[in-house]
Amino acid sequence: MMKRTLGIILTSTLLLGGALAGCSSKDESSGKDANGKTTITLWGMGAEGKLLPEIVKDFEKGNPDIHVEVQALPWDNAHDKLLTAVASKSGPDVVQLGTSWVPELASAGALTDITPYISKYPELESKNFFPGAVDTTKFEGKPVGVPWYTETKILFYRSDLLKQAGYNEAPKTWEELSDAAQKLAARGKGKYGIAINAKEQSLGFMFALQNGSKLIDEQGNPLFNQPPFVEAVKYLNTFFQNGSNALDLGIDSVQGLQGDGIVPMFISGPFMIREIKSKAPELDGKWNVAELPGKVNNLSVLGGSNLSIMQFSKHPEESAKFLAFMSKPETQLKWMELSSTLPAATKSWDDAKLKSDPMLQTIRKQLDHSASLPQLAAWEEVSQQFIKSFERIYRGQADVQKEMDDFNQQAASIMKK
Repeated sequence: MMKRTLGIILTSTLLLGGALAGCSSKDESSGKDANGKTTITLWGMGAEGKLLPEIVKDFEKGNPDIHVEVQALPWDNAHDKLLTAVASKSGPDVVQLGTSWVPELASAGALTDITPYISKYPELESKNFFPGAVDTTKFEGKPVGVPWYTETKILFYRSDLLKQAGYNEAPKTWEELSDAAQKLAARGKGKYGIAINAKEQSLGFMFALQNGSKLIDEQGNPLFNQPPFVEAVKYLNTFFQNGSNALDLGIDSVQGLQGDGIVPMFISGPFMIREIKSKAPELDGKWNVAELPGKVNNLSVLGGSNLSIMQFSKHPEESAKFLAFMSKPETQLKWMELSSTLPAATKSWDDAKLKSDPMLQTIRKQLDHSASLPQLAAWEEVSQQFIKSFERIYRGQADVQKEMDDFNQQAASIMKK
């Protein structure tokens, strides 16, 4: 989705500003309509964009002088449309951003530093959110947004099959995860232990973090060929080489859990809880979730979405008020009910419904042990390059150290662009 660089998009779309005038927050008038209302525009992505009007109604009730106009964008073209808006200095007042998009937009000067609004709207203070989520909203030390909803990766597993393999609870260490996966794969032909998605951009870096890798040093140099990172890649590769990982199987995660459990374990986000419950109700009581197994630590990686104010907004004050509303614990709880996404505000997790759900509490614990990946504009390209490098390892049997030496050199070049 983010294959084209911002520079290319900028030069190719400067002439399209007029086409986006209808979506622009620029207004030559006072910005108020005949009824004295100020309209701010909000771009929401995917399913969230379609649900946002429901929560917007509550904001407008409490702020009758502000109207929020929501535009829902499909995820698959939202990124390019955002870059087009940046090029023409137009676009919405408030925008939903995937956490990995923030550095790119911020480096282009498209996002507003919200520091001046924090004293007026304490809901925007960093202390209200999970630290890892806050990290995804910062660029060069400045907050250019607030966490909206969050997610993190956890372990899903068939508890009944793990028990048969000798595990009364989920694996807690790398060694146990490897052992459990091999024992589950040894059940017979066509059976596997775990699904490792080699196309998942964050997975390799997540395992490296668990092994104590810093990924990037203080000078901004990549550390992908250093022992902690290389050891993590070697460990990840063992699942491919010993047959415990299901490669190119052609079934989804829910199907892997069903029946006799072709693939009884996988790593994914909290949204899979709803998927399993709705698609495989017959597995009730036979599966569970757990915090990730670890080595030096058991860090997971944070995902989710943030809300930012575009630099070109004519209504930053009203936009900041909207961000503050969306950051209230009670608003985040209502949004969770609407969208099944998880609150980024820590106080929301004191809600009785969340505290009484064992699976949600597991996620809550993992959120305390989750980190954001480096907030660099070039990170998307670096991640894609890792996927290519790792494929040469698990498919082509390439030497891990040599491949990581090459990847480190390529990453350093990408990051210097």
